[in-house]
Formats: sequence, C-alpha cells, structure tokens
Amino acid sequence: MSDTRVLVVDDDFMVARIHSGYVSRVPGFRVVSVAHNGADALAAVAESRPDLVLLDIYLPDMSGLDVLKALTGVDVLMISAARDVPTVREAMRGGAVNYLIKPFTAAALSERLRQYADTRRRLTAIGPEARQDDVDRLFGTKTIASMPKGLSTATCALVADTLREAGRDLSAAETAQLTGLSRVSARRYLEYLCGAGQAELRPRYGTAGRPEHRYRWLG
Repeated sequence: MSDTRVLVVDDDFMVARIHSGYVSRVPGFRVVSVAHNGADALAAVAESRPDLVLLDIYLPDMSGLDVLKALTGVDVLMISAARDVPTVREAMRGGAVNYLIKPFTAAALSERLRQYADTRRRLTAIGPEARQDDVDRLFGTKTIASMPKGLSTATCALVADTLREAGRDLSAAETAQLTGLSRVSARRYLEYLCGAGQAELRPRYGTAGRPEHRYRWLG
C-alpha cells in the first residue's frame, strides 16, 4: 500500500509544523499540504487529494466542524482543545474517524495513525464484498460468544482485558503469569482471540530455533 497522504489543518503555524513533524515520523504517512484556515483547508483537499485530514476545530474563518461537514471522499481525524461532549458528538456525527484532544504527544498521534492504517489495510484485504464478521471487526463490534468447548467466556474476557491493557505484545507464558492461568490454557484463549479477529499473532525471531509466538490486541 502506498503512503497515506495527510493534510494538516491548524490556525497556529508552529503547532501545524509540530504536528506535521509528528506525522512524518510515522512510517507509511506523508504530509502533502498544510492549511491554517477553513477555506484553505477545503482548497487543499481539492488540490492535494489527501487520504486523511488532521483537522483543528478552532479556525479563524469557520469552525472545523463546518469544514468536516463540507468534506467528501476523505477521512478526518479531529485534533482540538475542545473537550465538551456536544462538540465530540458533533464530530462523530460528522464522520470523524477519531478525535484527539490537545495537547497530545507524538506517541498519542502515532497510535491513532497506526490504528487508521490498520483499518485501511483490513478494508483492502477484504476485497470487493464484506462479510458480516469482516464489518464487525472493522467497527469493533465483534463479541466473545459461542465459545468452543472447554473455553470459558469469563476467562476469555480476562485474557482479552489483560492483552488489551498490556499495551504491547505478550507471549503465552507472560499472559499466563498475568492472569494466573497455565501457559497451555493462556495459549488456547490467545489463539481463540486471534481467530475471532481480536488479536494477532506476531512471531519474534531469535538467533536460533523456532520463533517465539507473541500476541497483540487488535480489538
């Protein structure tokens, strides 16, 4: 997949430069334009045709929410100091793919960008038609249900919570230690979560021998 093209919109020139730097550090993302007001943002979308817009709400000529409503054919990640619920709700209703409250760190933006890239990859991998479970995974509505024989819903939820809260990949042994399960049981639940699309297997290759199986939360 080619680089994700990004437009950064912020009324503060220095903040826009900082955010552009954050984006440029994330592999697979490239800033193609920067705008400092709503009118220029709309013009930049038409001219540069970005895949993603990092859009501030407080702009000098119009609200970023109005810009959001006027945009078509592009994804938008809202970045704003506004934290009131009506504003967040309006951004969601307008179709924003995420909402990041200022001030934020490079790591926080990087995480959102990686989530966005992962969703794009999943969409590409699905093909021309999606099944219901494909859509469930994209929208995060996949639930732990219809457990295979020998697995417990409550224990599976414990393993899922542990993997999610770890914030990094875990081995079956590490998961077992954190949950109090045996390593074999932990691995069975981790493999089930992978099959359900809520986790992914990430082999770690050492200097010799078979790779270590590690698991990362997808949700």
